[in-house]
Amino acid sequence: MNNGLKITAFAAALAATFGTAYGVGKGVDPMVSTGAHAWQQHGGHGATGRDGAAEHGPGGLQISEDGYTLALDAPGVAAGGRTVIRFAIEDDAGRKVTAFRREHGKELHFILASRDLTEYRHLHPVRAADGTWSTPVDLPRAGDYRAFADFTPAAAGARNVTLGADLPVSGTYRPAAPPAARSTAEVEGYRVALGGELQAGRESELELTISRNGKPVTDLQPYLGAYGHLVALRSGDLAYLHVHPNDGGPGPLVSFTATAPSAGTYRLFLDFQHEGKVRTAAFTVEVKPLVSARTEANSEHQH
Repeated sequence: MNNGLKITAFAAALAATFGTAYGVGKGVDPMVSTGAHAWQQHGGHGATGRDGAAEHGPGGLQISEDGYTLALDAPGVAAGGRTVIRFAIEDDAGRKVTAFRREHGKELHFILASRDLTEYRHLHPVRAADGTWSTPVDLPRAGDYRAFADFTPAAAGARNVTLGADLPVSGTYRPAAPPAARSTAEVEGYRVALGGELQAGRESELELTISRNGKPVTDLQPYLGAYGHLVALRSGDLAYLHVHPNDGGPGPLVSFTATAPSAGTYRLFLDFQHEGKVRTAAFTVEVKPLVSARTEANSEHQH
């Protein structure tokens, strides 16, 4: 993979609070910043302009974009037990799209998250010949969910698109309290330490170090062609960042480069594979507003 891969896209859905993700690691100590390094974004929506700001702005803010629509097969599903979600990507004529470019081993990446972020799934749907996608999922908790489809059509000149659609999950809903900012997470006996500082409008680097039983994990296995995948969801509108790692070995450190679109609270989800199983570690981080060079100079002059 190329060093400093770019963020694929953004997506959005209203979300007032954060919670601990189902099936992911829980934070165990306060967030600690270790500084910022070079960070690049991945994909069309994440192209950077001056000061690292996104030129196209957040993607996935709507169900239709660039002539494509995310069409869910059902208006909602029920909580509890295993269910199947079906959907299609339709063109501006209402036809199901059947040709996509493969990116990181898949034609399409499908993310499902509850608006309070207590539930998170990175799913791998299967496409039928007629263009209908389907994926099984277990959603034990009710609530308002957002589905994200991240893809690049095979049509000449097409760019990466991330579409978002609401998916209600029926049942008794009890929102969870927001988690505090953390720099470490534990999941199934693994400890993941987060270093670096996510910055608004500026390139930065995040470094995640994975260990088990106090020993560094040096034999991570490729997952979708990489040693780790990182998704960030922003509080307030669930702006979605799908980040891929820089070049590196199979652990214990996996680094990512990107630029946050704005200040705010973000929930980070790291997928990594070891001994044949994919695990997800989750973190909450606070991103401060971008301070311009002029503001910094004025501040230094005042002091």
